[in-house]
Amino acid sequence: MGAIVPAILPHSKNELIEQLDRFASLADIDAVQIDVIDGRFASPPDWPYAGKAGEFARMVADGELLPHADRFKYDIDLMVTDPELVTGSWLALGASRVTVHAESTSYLPRVITDLKHKYGHDKDFAPDLISFGLAINIATDLGLIEQFVSDIDYVQFTGAATLGKPGQPFDRRVLKRIESFRKRHPDMTLQADGGVTLTSAPELLAAGVDRLIVDSAALAPATFAQDFRKFLALAERYGTYER
Repeated sequence: MGAIVPAILPHSKNELIEQLDRFASLADIDAVQIDVIDGRFASPPDWPYAGKAGEFARMVADGELLPHADRFKYDIDLMVTDPELVTGSWLALGASRVTVHAESTSYLPRVITDLKHKYGHDKDFAPDLISFGLAINIATDLGLIEQFVSDIDYVQFTGAATLGKPGQPFDRRVLKRIESFRKRHPDMTLQADGGVTLTSAPELLAAGVDRLIVDSAALAPATFAQDFRKFLALAERYGTYER
């Protein structure tokens, strides 16, 4: 899976399809992150919490897959309260990676255990088919996720102050957090999301990140292909790979 992953924050199913069609036109993209915001844990809400009522549930009930499911591996960034209640639906739509925010629940040990038993390694799923990760906000003590390192496949570091808002400035505090975590867990896959630009990307890669989640603010439609390839060139220069 690629080191550079574009993110979508769709406000309707049609917008999701349009952006995925655009991504599908670039052969270099093999993974896409879909940001899911419920309006409670983070705001404002996006699809499927915004948009046509019942549309998402019908997709799941009808056995529909996400567009281009044969082409992309999908990361689902669950910026939602009670993430364990919706994880199964996204997996049914074809997602292969699910990110849970450590701050999104007061019952994180139970959530991690439930996901592991229902969908994860306890069910003999290979990690290259379904992976689970924890995201952690810039101001949260890293100790919150230490006990779960053996139960997850990756950690996502937030590089901006507020969740779910593309185009926010890069918060440099994340660099020391990544460096510190990398020293303690050299084999863990690390990814960064929020504030990722062509300026901040080299610093994040040098700090020890394997994957960069790049939001729409850093990939302008008019120069999308050129911008994405610039990110790829940076990843190649720093020799990133997924552990």
